[in-house]
Amino acid sequence: MKIALVGYGKMGKAIEEILIQRGHDVVLKISRTPLPEELKDVEVAIEFSRPEYAFDNLKVLLENKIPTICGTTGWLDKQDEINKFTLENNTGFIYASNFSLGVNLFFDLNEKLAKMMSKYRNEYQINLEEIHHTQKLDAPSGTAITIAEGIIEQTSYTSWSLDQNADDIIPIEAKRIENVPGTHIVQYNSEIDTIEISHTAHSRKGFALGAVIAAEWIFDKKGIFSMKDVLELN
Repeated sequence: MKIALVGYGKMGKAIEEILIQRGHDVVLKISRTPLPEELKDVEVAIEFSRPEYAFDNLKVLLENKIPTICGTTGWLDKQDEINKFTLENNTGFIYASNFSLGVNLFFDLNEKLAKMMSKYRNEYQINLEEIHHTQKLDAPSGTAITIAEGIIEQTSYTSWSLDQNADDIIPIEAKRIENVPGTHIVQYNSEIDTIEISHTAHSRKGFALGAVIAAEWIFDKKGIFSMKDVLELN
């Protein structure tokens, strides 16, 4: 495939390495919003930029009918508009807060555990913790929000919060520590025990590989998809 990398930071470079290993051709790599004329040879775009640039980047890509993978977090207040652009231009789009294969399996496990624990709300207090490198701009992480949303779907919790602890709110603790790719921990605590699941990333390679696999999957598809579709977890 002929790939555009929109956002050519550390993640973009890690994705490029895997794309080349898998025989793909990176025809565009930029850290700004692409111009329509720069996209004429592009078959799939992978967007990993910054929250303030993501919407403009995605709008240009989708309006030029390029199937797009997006891993930028912190812009989801405009997700409905991006979904609309996708459908209007009859192309394909996948947003994921985290493309790691392991994290997406963790998302599924989290929902199954939440469903089990929903019967024991009075016995167990939930807590969600995420730890990332100090360069990460948004807090909580998009991955932590996806985890919280998965719990909300399966339980009577109604929302999440960084600074509020109430019976119907999932508390999220966000920590920033040097050189930590990403750790997410879900705990259910009672007076007598703790049930815990966690995912710890060791490098960016897992995120990069998942993004490439998603790009390969969406190549000939039209519509709005998720990593559950890519991994056949639905």
